Amino acid sequence: SGGVTAVINASACGVIETARKHSDKIGTVYAGQNGIIGALTENLIDTSKESDADISALKHTPSGGFGSCRYKMKSLEDNKAEYERLIEVFKAHDIGYFFYNGGGDSADTCLKVSQLSESMGYPIQAIHVPKTVDNDLPVTDNCPGFGSVAKYIAVSTMEASFDVASMCATSTKIFVLEVMGRHAGWIAAAGGLVDDSIPVVILFPEVDFDEKKFLAKVDANVKEFGYCTVVVSEGTKWADGRFLAEQGTRDDFGHAQLGGAAPVVANLIKDALGHKYHWA
Repeated sequence: SGGVTAVINASACGVIETARKHSDKIGTVYAGQNGIIGALTENLIDTSKESDADISALKHTPSGGFGSCRYKMKSLEDNKAEYERLIEVFKAHDIGYFFYNGGGDSADTCLKVSQLSESMGYPIQAIHVPKTVDNDLPVTDNCPGFGSVAKYIAVSTMEASFDVASMCATSTKIFVLEVMGRHAGWIAAAGGLVDDSIPVVILFPEVDFDEKKFLAKVDANVKEFGYCTVVVSEGTKWADGRFLAEQGTRDDFGHAQLGGAAPVVANLIKDALGHKYHWA
């Protein structure tokens, strides 16, 4: 479940390869087509029909080898039929282990399945497999996807900075890169992995946005280096707790829909300092 990257496939590979080493305990491993949707619709892929080489190749396969979804299962009280259907499919295929490969919301779904399957008379081992790029899942030291996003953000920040630096004498002086991170600044921090000669200002969701202090730092960088790069986390907030980018709407999981912190920050710089900018 959730965003697809090579990491979600590598996590699936780990589960399947490990299961194959314990054929005395685990028989067939089925993959749900498009995550939990595949389990609910009984659209299952029998991975035992795939060769060891094909399963190993998942580690280097981009996107989602088995598909994925963003689908929130409601509570048992609100939608008992959905859980009954899930248990029905589990029973039909003699499922004893349920691995849910995803991020934080998927972990929550995994917990619900564990609790509710037991209350419905079919206890199952429900195990969450953390594939996410978010490095802030509780009780998780290091999420497998974080390394891939850290590298991507570091390289993107460096390349964009070089572009702006080459034109700053007569043109663009500011580059603003918005990155994921609603409540944790791990991904934004990766923007600081660039060469020390590049002037980077990072805005974290854990640190209240101080407009005056921020603009002063950007202005100082432009005066010293000729340009400035800003890495802004999507969850950057004003001192009163409002997101810079909040639209007032919410997604299926109850999270505030964020509409773009980068243009907000870029326009603050333009209005206060007059510098031409690019944002992404």
